[in-house]
Amino acid sequence: MRIGIDDTDSPAGMCTTYLGAVLASRLARAGFRVTETFLVRLNPNVIYKTRGNAAICIACEGDPDTAFTLTCGLVDELADLGCDATNPGVVVAEHPLPSSFYRKAVQDFCGIDEAISLLEKCGARYRGYKNCRGLIGAAAAVACDFDDATWELLSYRKPERWGTPRSVDRQSLFSAEQETWPHTWDSVDRENDVVVCVPHTPDPVLFGIRGESPAWVETARGWVRSEEPSIEQIFLTNQGTDAHLIPGRIGDLREGCSYLVTGTVSSVPLTGNGGHVSFILGDRGESVRCMAYEPTKGFRDVIRLLLPGDEVTVAGSYKGGSINLEKIQVRTVTRVVLTRPPHCGVCGKRMTSAGTGKGYKCRECGNRSREHEQTVVERGLACGWYEVPPSARRHLAKPLIRGPPPTV
Repeated sequence: MRIGIDDTDSPAGMCTTYLGAVLASRLARAGFRVTETFLVRLNPNVIYKTRGNAAICIACEGDPDTAFTLTCGLVDELADLGCDATNPGVVVAEHPLPSSFYRKAVQDFCGIDEAISLLEKCGARYRGYKNCRGLIGAAAAVACDFDDATWELLSYRKPERWGTPRSVDRQSLFSAEQETWPHTWDSVDRENDVVVCVPHTPDPVLFGIRGESPAWVETARGWVRSEEPSIEQIFLTNQGTDAHLIPGRIGDLREGCSYLVTGTVSSVPLTGNGGHVSFILGDRGESVRCMAYEPTKGFRDVIRLLLPGDEVTVAGSYKGGSINLEKIQVRTVTRVVLTRPPHCGVCGKRMTSAGTGKGYKCRECGNRSREHEQTVVERGLACGWYEVPPSARRHLAKPLIRGPPPTV
């Protein structure tokens, strides 16, 4: 069977992944055979999310009624039910739920009634708390079917330390990255000298290590020096897979979905207030603004090098009429040619214009010419993929060290 949980946290604390780690431990102690734990990231643009819009699924063997009772009891114990925005959902399913619901929850939007109808149809046990919104994520987690997957080791703090400053040795995190990259990633942002894997919110997470296998995240974890954790759990996850991206066309983009879109740059990039950089992307008579926000740091320098005529593919979420860039592929760069008056063939001085349609004239010796010099300008922008730094990367966005998105 699969057990799904979602929406047990709040901005003031708790974390659904922590509840999942505790649940996996308690299930094992109760005699269940836990076969897998999944961390399932859903559409990052859902406005109801607390932080990263993650749900948890636990695959296990044992009695479903006991599992349901145990899970609901743990939600009653740990979920921040006092928060108006916290609306947990619990699902226990003995039979698979259609993976199409998972994909819709990652790439689009699902409704509460839609989730309940699916659970009723599939005969799943479920409980929704308060307005029952958490049933959407819980059902999607149970329905998860990853085309691509990574792993994350999450270390959690002892409850008495929640809300206090975390004690994680900064240099040990950079050492872990140095020793295990590219098999692990996004623990730190080396270019900007920023620690990425230690949160700043008052929740139970101490730190998280992402990588390509359980062995690699455990190896990296061995380098980390920190306060003593209460529990640790390795999750199979869709993080770092671009599962949220779908092919799109300018003019047909829907608010809150994330796309891969190809077009031609039609404006010189502009730097606005706050350091945000934007340009207009066009295709088939339609256009859309693309945004590289200040937190993307050096990525904006790539965007500033674009010129009208460059063909690019952009990846990012469509929000408020703009595509918020996660990465960009420069497919072709337009050729820029600088035209200048020639040097005089007699005295070597640079000629000047002799007037419209009259060619050029040397002011020194009076020599004339109708030829001009042409110089190809070095663009300083190579074709290929570029991405935002780890400190600005979304959970679902695939780092380029794992490979580029599909070509559109």
